[in-house]
Amino acid sequence: MIIPCIDLMGGEVVQLVQGREKALTGGTPQEMLDKFAGFDTIQVIDLDAAIGSGFNDELVEFLARRAKCRIGGGVRTAERFFKLLEQGADRVIVGTAAFQGDGLNTEFLKQLDPTWAVIALDSKDGRIVVKGWRESINLTAEEVIAQLTPYCSGFLCTYVDKEGMMAGTDLDWFARLRAATPHEITAAGGITTLDDVRALLKLDIHAALGMAIYTGRLSLDELRVMNQAA
Repeated sequence: MIIPCIDLMGGEVVQLVQGREKALTGGTPQEMLDKFAGFDTIQVIDLDAAIGSGFNDELVEFLARRAKCRIGGGVRTAERFFKLLEQGADRVIVGTAAFQGDGLNTEFLKQLDPTWAVIALDSKDGRIVVKGWRESINLTAEEVIAQLTPYCSGFLCTYVDKEGMMAGTDLDWFARLRAATPHEITAAGGITTLDDVRALLKLDIHAALGMAIYTGRLSLDELRVMNQAA
């Protein structure tokens, strides 16, 4: 499955490079929904919530009421997890709060409904990064993915080293993660070409696409055809 991404910051649709530098601004949320028509699922990330600088709740709910969205960013409590489901989220992405120190935050994870939970495993320089990719912890995604499997129905795995850089991704890393869990995996970070997308789909991994479609590097029409054939 190919999943277009809508990232929100300061009330706008944006694309960042490695979660820090704003590279471009997209259209309005409604314009993006229109642009992504024909794709089954859209990924929505509230970047302000992820870094703790605020929330874009009205835009998040606007999108969730109008499309099948998996939503993440700043989900640090069970209350917020279930609130997003009430607002229409198809599934909720949990990242930072899944970890505590250099271990798993199992007390938090046990409060969630695994049917609707997607755990984010974001990697930079070989380590899991949290808090909007601004802090790293002494764990690798490969070390913990099997331990996290009981608490979710899938994983969003972002190769942050390549995020937004339009320079390809690390297919070997994704292949190792694929071998480590029976759960659904969605790949993000540096996916630039149709060959990247084909390789991920061949691994039975979904592809979440941002910068490559916002810049026009990848054709939405071609991606729709590929998605329907997958």
